[in-house]
Amino acid sequence: MTSRSASSTPRTSTPRTSTPRTRVGRYELGRTLGEGTFAKVKFARNIETGEHVAIKILDKEKILKHKMISQIKREISTMKLIRHPNVIRMHEVMASKTKIYIVLEFVTGGELFDKIASKGRLKEDEARKYFQQLINAVDYCHSRGVCHRDLKPENLLLDANGILKVSDFGLSALPQQVREDGLLHTTCGTPNYVAPEVINNKGYDGAKADLWSCGVILFVLMAGYLPFEESNLMSLYKKIFKAEFTCPPWFSSSAKKLIMRILDPNPLTRITIAELIENEWFKKGYQPPVFEQEEVSLDDVNAIFNESAESPNLVVEQRELQPAAPMTMNAFELISTSQGLNLSSLFEKHMGLVKRETRFTSKMPANEIISKIEEAAMPLGFDVKKNNYKMKLHAEKTGRKGHLSVATEIYEVAPSLHMVELRKAGGDTLEFHQFYKNISTGLKDIVWKSGDEAQEPGKDGASSSSS
Repeated sequence: MTSRSASSTPRTSTPRTSTPRTRVGRYELGRTLGEGTFAKVKFARNIETGEHVAIKILDKEKILKHKMISQIKREISTMKLIRHPNVIRMHEVMASKTKIYIVLEFVTGGELFDKIASKGRLKEDEARKYFQQLINAVDYCHSRGVCHRDLKPENLLLDANGILKVSDFGLSALPQQVREDGLLHTTCGTPNYVAPEVINNKGYDGAKADLWSCGVILFVLMAGYLPFEESNLMSLYKKIFKAEFTCPPWFSSSAKKLIMRILDPNPLTRITIAELIENEWFKKGYQPPVFEQEEVSLDDVNAIFNESAESPNLVVEQRELQPAAPMTMNAFELISTSQGLNLSSLFEKHMGLVKRETRFTSKMPANEIISKIEEAAMPLGFDVKKNNYKMKLHAEKTGRKGHLSVATEIYEVAPSLHMVELRKAGGDTLEFHQFYKNISTGLKDIVWKSGDEAQEPGKDGASSSSS
């Protein structure tokens, strides 16, 4: 393999021994799967069992700054107790002096909405099957006092057997507050999926708001597009307030009636989950989940919030020296970026639903890729910070949800072949897509095209879901 440095000319090809990766307790950390304001999620491997997991890493300093310790402890304790076949499982919790590590089940089937992006809308029976699993998860969690508050496509995953798994239940909107009226007062969620009472900011019932989001998801599964969609945010909100939407003609009459009852703008008259489960359309082919309640210990949760600095439960994050070349990606990690074992969608070439990351391949040297991205990003109004083969692009102008921030990382997947991943680290997802559309023009020269793609007119070979 060729070893290169971003600040020097390429060196001659020499064998490179693999360097140990960052370890936390018994877990070896790999690529970043996603990141947000308060957390980063990494792929990891249990070195004792070989099991693959996802680890959500929270920054203690940020949690303290926002006075969220007691709330996070409550959320993590509740999530640790949730054991349901349609909810991502939390295995354990660890902490170092500066971070909290939440070890979660890792699923390999990709997002449910990848199916729509690749195939178009689902048939009614298939959509109902996934909707039933979604309601099973939501109902179970509500019965334990946990509301999601941010149900959206990227939080609906599939395991290797095609079973739906809801992720981020109870952890998606951490900075929320319940006031004395017992209602939530934080506007959160993806605008197209948010209930009207949430936008109103006058307090809302989290369970009723979750059900509205489920209704939007059901509509998208069967229609292949959103019920409420406007480029102007205020126009979008007006449509949501009035529940102004039309079901396509291929919806059955019973499905239309049910969706109308779920997408009722008045939360007081909106159908409840108990009523929904008795609905004739919903009950068709319904199989209630069968699972056993397990004894779960909260010792690890209590230990990480131990005030004693000498707590024996603290783990140490053992960092490796920065490599002089891009991090190599093993076969499983490469497959984990796609849908199960199907590599055809690994480097997307079509316009899909809104996603938080995109990637492309390049045969150019890593240092040239970095220079080209920097060259293309700066005229778009982005500050660029480089750290070996990682970059952070930060928008100078404030967007709809603050400054757009894009994390870029380069992986070596084979000698002379790199995978470049661009990931939204902050700001608005739609603005991230617009940014990628704009920067793609400047990256055409470095994107690797296969023989078929090179012959097709109008293709730039980029892998964005919005390229």
